[in-house]
Amino acid sequence: MEEQREKAELYSKRVRAGKRTYFFDVKSTRGNDYYLTITESKRRFRDDGFVYEKHKIFLYKEDFDKFIEALKEVVDHVKTDLMPDFDFSQFEREGFAGNEEEETNDTELKWE
Repeated sequence: MEEQREKAELYSKRVRAGKRTYFFDVKSTRGNDYYLTITESKRRFRDDGFVYEKHKIFLYKEDFDKFIEALKEVVDHVKTDLMPDFDFSQFEREGFAGNEEEETNDTELKWE
């Protein structure tokens, strides 16, 4: 079963963001169709040690464009209308040491 699960994952990108880590995974169905899972993983301390809380979103190909459009619109609204004076450039890939990314494939996801 685990072997089938590993075969279904075709591409993965991890983004570390402080106490959270985001995983973007491209997977395939038995019918050779593709979808994206977005997982937020948070490390929490409990009495018996550390545990990881995970929240997952399944995003299907027919919704990719609508999802990207809505995400871009909401982020742009925050940047231009709610926080126009905030310098978001400090969080760009090269400028923010806390944004360590690790790719597990040569392909790169583009959210333009």
